[in-house]
Amino acid sequence: MPDFPPVRAGRGRRPSRGALGRRRVFSAALAVSAAGLTAVAGGSTPADGTDGGQGSGEGDRPGIARRSGTEKSVTERGAAASPVSAPVRIADPATVRLLSPGDRVDVLASGSKGDAARIVATGARVAQVPKTGDTVSGDGAEGSLIVVVVPRRTAAALAGAAAESRMAVTLC
Repeated sequence: MPDFPPVRAGRGRRPSRGALGRRRVFSAALAVSAAGLTAVAGGSTPADGTDGGQGSGEGDRPGIARRSGTEKSVTERGAAASPVSAPVRIADPATVRLLSPGDRVDVLASGSKGDAARIVATGARVAQVPKTGDTVSGDGAEGSLIVVVVPRRTAAALAGAAAESRMAVTLC
């Protein structure tokens, strides 16, 4: 058997202080970037794989986080992104007859005749459509009422838009 010097554990070459500092800085930067990516992507996509219908007009792109003046906790963000059922009265009953539960639609709001329509929700899933003949209510509101599944924040935007605009849908 050849003669080898004994192996002594723990006597290897230690990294210099500069290398340790660089490792710590790199680890901190990696942790911050991971947290940033989690904040951008985490909790903003519903389980059904859509962008959540959170588009609200010009400049919005799916997957881009918008910052408000205050940061919200993870629980509050999760509650805002949780899907809810929202009733929407569509101005044209003939358009509603083309829909069936499970369809994906973009919901648009149009103000006065001179204003362009704005997108209130994108990729919303249709949950319920009216039966044949259930298109006009007796209180003067014309159109058909459908139910769409959207995040809670988008449902609030839909309710606000419906109060001041006529609503329409486009099939995705």
